[in-house]
Amino acid sequence: MPELPEVETIRIGLDPHVRGRRITGARVLRDRAVRRQPGGAAEFGERLVGRTITGTGRRGKFLWLTLDDASALLIHLGMSGQLIVPGPDTPPSPHVRATLELDGLTLQFRDQRTFGWVWACDAGADGVPEPAAHIARDLMDPRVDPVALAHVIRRRTSGIKRVLLNQEVVSGIGNIYADEMLWAARVHGETPADELSVRTLAKLLRAGREVMGRAVKVGGTSFDSLYVNVNGESGYFSRDLEAYGREGEPCSRCGRPIVRSTFMNRSSYHCPRCQRLPREAA
Repeated sequence: MPELPEVETIRIGLDPHVRGRRITGARVLRDRAVRRQPGGAAEFGERLVGRTITGTGRRGKFLWLTLDDASALLIHLGMSGQLIVPGPDTPPSPHVRATLELDGLTLQFRDQRTFGWVWACDAGADGVPEPAAHIARDLMDPRVDPVALAHVIRRRTSGIKRVLLNQEVVSGIGNIYADEMLWAARVHGETPADELSVRTLAKLLRAGREVMGRAVKVGGTSFDSLYVNVNGESGYFSRDLEAYGREGEPCSRCGRPIVRSTFMNRSSYHCPRCQRLPREAA
């Protein structure tokens, strides 16, 4: 699933294409793509056609286009969603679920696994679409204070990785970047959050911000063709991963082989020497 750096990469690439353009047409090719729209495909088109896109926004993994009537087009990419501005050499795709026509430019929402969706909805006073208002701010948001957030996290008793994945505590962190920031801060993901000091938690959050910033600079992480930027290009942060997906490879810090474990029906990766549970270090 695209995480914060991938969604931010898409937003950055999309913004200059769509900002200031008027929506002249909206078409839904598969109703599942607008399953959250109360009035379905008809309402989706009615709310969008004639509107001008004034900008783009993102919170965590949620992306949106801001419109000139204080509404928004909210987009969640799910597992395999893509926003593509096709050029003359862009190959056709059987996975186009919805399209917008923007003054001669076409924007396609593609989704092979169909877990993603698009939703024309109202926005709040702060410009955040109302359906995304409950999502916490993310680590790339300059208004997030790592120390203040550390105090919030320290009140939780769950393992720290589980807390990091809770989008109502801090948004945008998924499995890949949770493992990377935990490795960077030398913290084991199963450590109860309330057993970590505020100083350690703040260090962890700053590490997450740094890791995600580096990922955005190289276009995010791509392991297959399901995640691409608006021009169809893949990201290259997978070359810089220190923990995720590196089972059996030496830790770049200490040389100990990276270990994989099962976590919430997914895989989790850590260095057994650098990232010890408190009871193991004692």
